[in-house]
Amino acid sequence: MRVAIVSNRDFTGVINRFGQHPQPPPQPWPAYGTVERVMEALKEGGHETLLCEGDKGLLATLERFMPPDPQARPSGIVFNLAEGIQGEYRLTHVPAMLEMAGVPYTGCGPLGIGLTNDKVITKRLIRDCGVPTPNFRVMREGTESTGDLRFPVVVKPRVEECSLGLQLVHEPAQLRHAVEVIVTQYAQDALVEEYIEGREIAVALLGNGEPEVLPLVEQDFGERETRLMTWEAKYVAAATPPKICPAQIGSGLATVLRDISVATFRACQCRDYARVDLRIDSSGQPFVLEINSLPGLSMSSSYPVAAMTAGHSFSSLVNRILNVAHTRCFGIGIP
Repeated sequence: MRVAIVSNRDFTGVINRFGQHPQPPPQPWPAYGTVERVMEALKEGGHETLLCEGDKGLLATLERFMPPDPQARPSGIVFNLAEGIQGEYRLTHVPAMLEMAGVPYTGCGPLGIGLTNDKVITKRLIRDCGVPTPNFRVMREGTESTGDLRFPVVVKPRVEECSLGLQLVHEPAQLRHAVEVIVTQYAQDALVEEYIEGREIAVALLGNGEPEVLPLVEQDFGERETRLMTWEAKYVAAATPPKICPAQIGSGLATVLRDISVATFRACQCRDYARVDLRIDSSGQPFVLEINSLPGLSMSSSYPVAAMTAGHSFSSLVNRILNVAHTRCFGIGIP
């Protein structure tokens, strides 16, 4: 089968440069090696592959690579790893282009990606479904009322990823500066939420309907003073906490974590695969922090760690995601 792997690494394929741009990340950007590994995994699965840039030339490239057959059925599928170039909710752009052009693809549609990309919308949606999430406020100045928020608080961009901009604020006097940093550097509102001291768990979900819940992954902070998954903790090897998988959690609490993760997946219109990040406080109460509808697939990321604990190789995981998407699109698995 023809499979195009779409990602964003060039950032120049636009008509005009304007609007919201991705915050330049510290180097090396983690997705770079992952894209090639995904392509190799798909080749191992017997597929004809093409690496594509998710820019203004994408649809023309795809039409050449996977032209429709005489019955106007798609002759290929996209494995979507694109994070967008610029503008509002840029992660939705490639899925929206593919929807418009009638090209099937892996992962969430524009709605699901938009809902999960906006951390405030995510929290409101899941809270309405009874899923526990830390108390929060949305701020633009840092002088707004904190109401009943308890310090310390975590301050982060409302619409960003990879923990870019995340800050831990211990006192109200520090809040204004922290919010100003978000507004200035990321040109968006700041999400201010109560910090939950406790264990951090990642729940990887795979499939649709009744998604499979892969083994739980715990971030082992040990004796670290900062017990947060910052950008550095995720992507700088020396700062990355070890992962415990499967996490040592009692069966009752594990069931609760699985149930609220699936509820979050459904409330946010996710599909195919996603990762839910939670905290468990000292009393055993879980809180959903957010859901990632385009979870990292680097070998050190929680999603592949969970899948490999479940018995997958990296290749079988990638090909399973593809097959899940194919079944959703066409009603059958890949022949």
